[in-house]
Amino acid sequence: MPTRLETWRSWWIVLGLLALTLALSELTSIDIRVQDWFFNEETGTWLIGRRDPIPRALFYNGPKYVIILLGVTLLTLLLGRPSWRERWHVTRKGLGVVLLTLAIVPALIGQIKATTGVYCPWDIRRYGGPAPYVRVFEMHPENDRPPYKGRGFPAGHASGGFALVGLAALTQTRRQYYAAIALALGLGWVMGIYQFAKGAHYVSHNLVTMWITWLVYVPIQRGMSRAGRESNLT
Repeated sequence: MPTRLETWRSWWIVLGLLALTLALSELTSIDIRVQDWFFNEETGTWLIGRRDPIPRALFYNGPKYVIILLGVTLLTLLLGRPSWRERWHVTRKGLGVVLLTLAIVPALIGQIKATTGVYCPWDIRRYGGPAPYVRVFEMHPENDRPPYKGRGFPAGHASGGFALVGLAALTQTRRQYYAAIALALGLGWVMGIYQFAKGAHYVSHNLVTMWITWLVYVPIQRGMSRAGRESNLT
């Protein structure tokens, strides 16, 4: 078995990184500086158009469908015959970790997005939108806001990619373990950078989603591991 990173110490470290990310986004212009790389002031367009079909298929719809298909497959293994799990060398405990992570992380991020009301880059005036640039913890001027509520924070699309970190619970070797984590981080950032390039999110939004994913995953993994030892989930 690989050396596990899912410790309460790592949880507290990531909580600190989350606080640092929020502080940097509130106290510096890092989000705007990064976002400027993807915006052409002369043409008033983003590096990737919001509806460009090929990038949308590759980096938006494609990953979502793959993650959904994976979730359905893993749920089938969880509810199916023990021989199916034996064939694929997975346990009900591990499958439970993956499915809970895949379900809870996007749902939590979606709830936070609905609550915070932060506008996307494409919504703000700097990039041709109707809204002033207001950070997460700043008050939005009552007399200066668009007729719709923002849903830009944190990054929702990338949450599905980052949530694949739960696959680490199914691994048997160190190489598989770190490959699963690398897959989740890689896909989360590919999905996130696509959103930067079309003006949907700032870099801090993606970082916050990544940190929240770990804060959700660690309790799930540790809780399911303890339940597995007590009830012999296989």
